[in-house]
Amino acid sequence: MSAATAIRRLRPLLALRLALREMRGGLKGFYIFLACIALGTAAIAGVNSLSQSISATIASRGQEILAGDIRFELNNRVATPEERGFLDGLGHVSAAAGLRSMARLPDGSNPALVELKAVDGAYPLYGVLESEPARPLAELLAKQGNIYGAIAAPLLLERLGIAPGTEILLGNARMRVNATIIREPDALSDGFGFAPRLMVSAEALAASGLVQTGSLVEHSYKIKLADPSRVALARTEAQTRFPAAGWSIRTSSNAAPSLNANITRFSQFLTLVGLTALIVGGVGVGNAVRSYLDGKRGVIATFKCLGAPASLVATIYLAQILMIASIGIAIGLLLGALIPFVAAQFLADMLPVSTSFELFPSALGLAALFGFLTALAFAVLPLGRARRVSATALFRQQGFEPSGFPAWPYLAGALICLAALAGLAVGTAYDRYISLIFLGAIAFAFIVLRAVAFLIGWLARRSPRVHSPALRLAIGNIHRPGALTPSVVLSLGLGLALLVTLALIDGNLRRELTGDMSDRAPNFFFVDIQGHEIDGFRSVLGEAMPKGKIIEVPMLRGRIVALNGQDVNSRTVPPGGQWVLRGDRGITYAKNKPENSTLTEGAWWPADYTGEPLVSFSAEEAGELGLKIGDTVTVNVLGRNITARIANFRNVEWESLSINFVMVFSPNTFAGAPHAWLATIIDPDATAAEEATVLKSVTNAYPTITSVRVKDALDIVNTLLGQLATAIRAAAAVALIASVLVLAGALAAGNRARIHDAVVLKTLGATRGTLIRAFSYEYFILGLATAVFALLAGGVAAWFVVSRVMTLPSSFLPDVAVATVAAALVVTVGMGLAGTWRILGQKAAPVLREL
Repeated sequence: MSAATAIRRLRPLLALRLALREMRGGLKGFYIFLACIALGTAAIAGVNSLSQSISATIASRGQEILAGDIRFELNNRVATPEERGFLDGLGHVSAAAGLRSMARLPDGSNPALVELKAVDGAYPLYGVLESEPARPLAELLAKQGNIYGAIAAPLLLERLGIAPGTEILLGNARMRVNATIIREPDALSDGFGFAPRLMVSAEALAASGLVQTGSLVEHSYKIKLADPSRVALARTEAQTRFPAAGWSIRTSSNAAPSLNANITRFSQFLTLVGLTALIVGGVGVGNAVRSYLDGKRGVIATFKCLGAPASLVATIYLAQILMIASIGIAIGLLLGALIPFVAAQFLADMLPVSTSFELFPSALGLAALFGFLTALAFAVLPLGRARRVSATALFRQQGFEPSGFPAWPYLAGALICLAALAGLAVGTAYDRYISLIFLGAIAFAFIVLRAVAFLIGWLARRSPRVHSPALRLAIGNIHRPGALTPSVVLSLGLGLALLVTLALIDGNLRRELTGDMSDRAPNFFFVDIQGHEIDGFRSVLGEAMPKGKIIEVPMLRGRIVALNGQDVNSRTVPPGGQWVLRGDRGITYAKNKPENSTLTEGAWWPADYTGEPLVSFSAEEAGELGLKIGDTVTVNVLGRNITARIANFRNVEWESLSINFVMVFSPNTFAGAPHAWLATIIDPDATAAEEATVLKSVTNAYPTITSVRVKDALDIVNTLLGQLATAIRAAAAVALIASVLVLAGALAAGNRARIHDAVVLKTLGATRGTLIRAFSYEYFILGLATAVFALLAGGVAAWFVVSRVMTLPSSFLPDVAVATVAAALVVTVGMGLAGTWRILGQKAAPVLREL
């Protein structure tokens, strides 16, 4: 072995020893580095740990959440004797029925929408239903005389203005609310409800008269298997023996699929926001490394004078950076691991989260990998420049800075790390298309921010001469070599743009829900109108709201089971179209094209059409499912599979909240099929008192008709939107905090040049007041320019999401603009002056000696 080879092999060990020795002085200069890495890592680790905690809890408590080992659900019909016999043969069965209806006081006042659930004596098969007072469920729901027992959510009692023990009317039956529901074991598996729960017995439901032909009722059969390991076999056997049953089958391993999917989507979004914070923090990493290495110019020059090759110098500081990054990542992982435990204290009443401390290695490992890749991606280039520091820097601290790009291996290393970072983000995403768009937007934002910084410098360079020395000095600082302009614009621009985007989306949605959409939407939806009731219902509604426009359509429920003869469960469907195939859909038939629809392709059938069944499909959803004119759609309605051919596509204005359907069939498709009617009434000038009259009149005249006041539903959505917006803003605040940290790092990185400038200017007669004004003007101009960019970029992004993705009207909100400008100016000027105040007191002699 040659001496040169031996030296090369010992070089990594030597670099490590020197790196450790040099770090004995502490982490001074790397606090911003640590904070940026720790913040982004904690955000990603925390979000993914919380998501996995919820998913793991759902999986471990699947039997309790489902209230069975397996659940069979049928819409608008009960199981046939053959089907029920099969279910009874699987194990212990608990049957329930769910629907929306109206509860009211005995005198007919205070009608309120309820989510009604009728259960049998076997409920619940798993878990415990908790009530106040705590009594056996059978006793609480028992019939006394002609009054049936019931239990209700506290919100329903509040809306009705009653206390436990009070009687109410439900349909044609009289109920007594004997207790309030504290905890319903299978509430999550039943899905989101727009109204408070009212639970009664199956006998009470039958007596109410609510279940009639065409009523929208979900019949569920939950089974406690004699052998729970036979769940998959039971599902397969049910699908084989009853292929046309049309039932939805769910097992305890997937007890709440909608919740799981929503948690996954939301965690992906928050992960991308956390990744944004990490990437923004990466800029801070680059600034911190550059500032640290700038302060080590003398040490690097000493290494060079003692014969150390440039590669050894780079290895020494790379080892230091990796060790410091490990410390920051460890801090971030610790914080991220604590987030699910802390969040559980606030979410335990709403979501299935474990209140005990648990670690999720895959989530923490993913966050650590993101952290290391980010640190390397942004630290490699400053390292490449540092290795070019010459030995002469030992004798002249204010020497020439290395200019130009680093050597190609460092450029290649940075690009590889960035590519790995992007690949990891896309590879671990639920929706890769959204991840690609998100990453592309970040890359584009970086390019645009660089261009904005260049434009600011170009305008400053060509600005007319001003008389104020302080302002002239500030303008010169903006465009001079080594100016803070790129760092400040890049630091704050991305975080502010993200906040502006989210604020504008949230503001537009809220305004649409509480303003324009509420004004355009119908006043009421009326569900479960029987055919023999439609004329009398129309008369009652006309008297209660004479100026209202009444629209009614026939309505059935059906589940898409096949497309072009292929089972939908075997198809790969993009996330945007999955909701169409998930569960039952409302469907209708019509001779003529609906008023609020526009055909985009194909033709409508003649009014007297009698050929093969045809269907009109929503154009957007058809595109997601890959359908074209002439394709076939098979739906299961009332236990029968019906296949129709697609005749046309149409645009549907879902945001109008009027009566809309994904599928409208030709009238001959359901000839003779029992069905109910769906109706709306529209009167934009109706008062709250008139709406109350409509609600009371319809409920008292037709107790089995369900009335939904649209404004109440929009209020619920608005409340949920506010809760989501709070979580999203909190995540976006992490990105803004990272931006502020990066700004602090950028100011620290420019301190050496600032000290030189301040000393020279003071030597030439500049006062401290002049320098303060100059720095204030500089930071004010940069903050204002960054805020303008954030408003433009955030406004365009929000407009695209609201108008193109959500297809809602979009407008610019002035309050967001004012808040953004104020925040940018306060942060930039405040932190800028705080960072340069110490510089103004620097003694001149030590600095002048180094020139």
